[in-house]
Amino acid sequence: MIERRDAILEAIRREFGFVPVVNQVVSERPDVFVPLSGAARSILENGDLDRKTRCLCAVSAATAIGGEYCVDVQMRHAKEAGATKDEVFEAIMIGSYMAMTRAQSYALRRFAANYGVELDDPVAK
Repeated sequence: MIERRDAILEAIRREFGFVPVVNQVVSERPDVFVPLSGAARSILENGDLDRKTRCLCAVSAATAIGGEYCVDVQMRHAKEAGATKDEVFEAIMIGSYMAMTRAQSYALRRFAANYGVELDDPVAK
């Protein structure tokens, strides 16, 4: 398992030019790191979406969760996959909007509960 971990880390280093902190720390547990890296590769590299679309989804998700390092890496992948400046910008704006509405949804539900605002919430039904 150690040899497999080391091979995966070297492949990551070759691909990105560095090993992300998450991978560095998790790789201390090869029993977790090796299967997790396989899942990541499967999710990010395979499927019905074309590579550019997957990369733009990753940019949007990284934006929404506030992963500044992930945004940089995923943006680079999106550019390499042929995404234009405007497409990357739109992915960032979508992620930003989703993060904002998530925060609003949570906070405004709590606001309504605390101040007796009645909601017609079809999702909660």
